[in-house]
Amino acid sequence: MSEVMNDTVIPLAYLFAAACFILALKWLSHPTTARRGVRVGEIGMAVAILSTLFKFEIVEYQWIAVALVLGAILGIPLGLVPMTAVPQRTALSHAFSALAAGVVGTAEYYLRKPDLDATTMIALGLEVVLGFLTFTGSLIAAGKLQGIVRDRPWIYRGQNIVNLAVFASALTMVGLLVADPGRAVLFPIIIAVSLVFGFMLVIRIGGADMPTVISLLNSYAGLSASMMGFVLDNRLLIIAGALDGSSGFVLSIIMCRAMNRSFTNVLFGGFGAEETVGAIEQRPVRTVDPEETAFLLDMARTVVIIPGYGMAAAQAQHKVRELTDALLRRGVDVKFAIHPVAGRMPGHMNVLLAEANVPYDLLYDLESINPELPQTDVVLVVGANDVVNPAARTDQHSPIYGMPILDADQAASVIVVKRSMRSGFAGVDNELFYLDKTQMLFGDAKAVIGQVVDELSKLPAKEVAGR
Repeated sequence: MSEVMNDTVIPLAYLFAAACFILALKWLSHPTTARRGVRVGEIGMAVAILSTLFKFEIVEYQWIAVALVLGAILGIPLGLVPMTAVPQRTALSHAFSALAAGVVGTAEYYLRKPDLDATTMIALGLEVVLGFLTFTGSLIAAGKLQGIVRDRPWIYRGQNIVNLAVFASALTMVGLLVADPGRAVLFPIIIAVSLVFGFMLVIRIGGADMPTVISLLNSYAGLSASMMGFVLDNRLLIIAGALDGSSGFVLSIIMCRAMNRSFTNVLFGGFGAEETVGAIEQRPVRTVDPEETAFLLDMARTVVIIPGYGMAAAQAQHKVRELTDALLRRGVDVKFAIHPVAGRMPGHMNVLLAEANVPYDLLYDLESINPELPQTDVVLVVGANDVVNPAARTDQHSPIYGMPILDADQAASVIVVKRSMRSGFAGVDNELFYLDKTQMLFGDAKAVIGQVVDELSKLPAKEVAGR
């Protein structure tokens, strides 16, 4: 019976799980099918875990049971974090998965070092290096997102050369182990160097680049898992890791294109190192209150809402949905403009608006909405900053020059909801705030949007065409 399970049933179950993972990625690529993708991915993972538990190599289940309980104790609270904490929770997930790959690789080395062939040693070395550098890198990313670690880049002269030298030393030691796996003294050094490199790699990257960093760390964790599959001769791990690694890499490319940046610039550029808050606070701006905002929105025929991380930080997505419903009832055409790197992780704004049940057909990407903005009466910017900064088009000396942005400044009128005049993650001034057509609505987004909704309800009802 055990031979049938190992030779037939488990491989078929793994094939089914792999198909589920592929379909999950396919369906997760579109918001209308994302829920289906999550369910299918969960089914695939459950089948993979249960199938593995029936492998004949497993003779005792006590430690597996302990690990499952500990994992549940840690995982349930992580799954219940508020939506604003999802980016750092995602970074922690990458850290744990990468640590698991690194620890398994370490155990396999010490169990099998006399018998490791060159091919297996290469896979094991890459698994350990990628796993441990992703672990510390993801922890730093989570710390930056949570505010525990300074989100501005930490930069010093010659930093790139030092970082590359550290990484090269880890790969060199892996090469020495490939030549002679018995050099066990090198293995803990490889682990230590990889941990240090992960820290050094991410600590120099600013908060503005966190969406790309998160997807790139996801890719590293997936590649480490795939290498682990080669070491353990587990085809499902190879497939799942390759899917994770390739999808994270593709997403990183999309993020870089959205910012008109290269991988090297993101990883080694130190973007956002300087802050210009002082200059920002000294420049005069026009302000507006909730009552005036309600009146301006009510008079508009078309309103485009541009959400950013400020909406997430204030947990204002539900109030934004209430405002949308109120405007639609009053005959205003409302659309949402979503920038690919708005927020702190890929798809952050889509996730928040989906949680608030904002209809997906109201959401438009950058390429779709920009041609409509010159004909838009009012653009309402809720907590966005760098993604609407005209300097990206007009100022060749700006660090964000060339980055595709939402052309909010092309609309007839702009209202910006913001706590203060502090700069965004890029640390640069936003010329949009000082245009004659722009008015600033200062305050917590959830509170002031709620006040705008209340003021709208006080306005006289107006006739809506078609009713």
